[in-house]
Amino acid sequence: MPPPPPPSDTRAAAHRLSTDPDTVERDLVKLVLTVVELLRQLMERQALHRVDNNDLTEDQEERIGLTLMLLHDRMQELCAHHDLRLEDLNLDLGPLGTLLPPAD
Repeated sequence: MPPPPPPSDTRAAAHRLSTDPDTVERDLVKLVLTVVELLRQLMERQALHRVDNNDLTEDQEERIGLTLMLLHDRMQELCAHHDLRLEDLNLDLGPLGTLLPPAD
């Protein structure tokens, strides 16, 4: 016997889900880059907090600053490679607002 048909809600959801391989790949890349950008921004805020509290030596400040700048540049390169902008990574969370703070 064949399995019973899925409920109508499931069928409607299946029609809304795009299974185009190009779209799925792009959306996955966008999601991964969004997570990396969120982590980069959190690390940057933590570094600024440590600098403000004088928790770092000058050498550590220089290394962290250089590392964060290089990571930011690499993120821009990855976005450009996948035809995205850093602004495209900011997910809309509905009533909560956006995931990332607005660019300065």
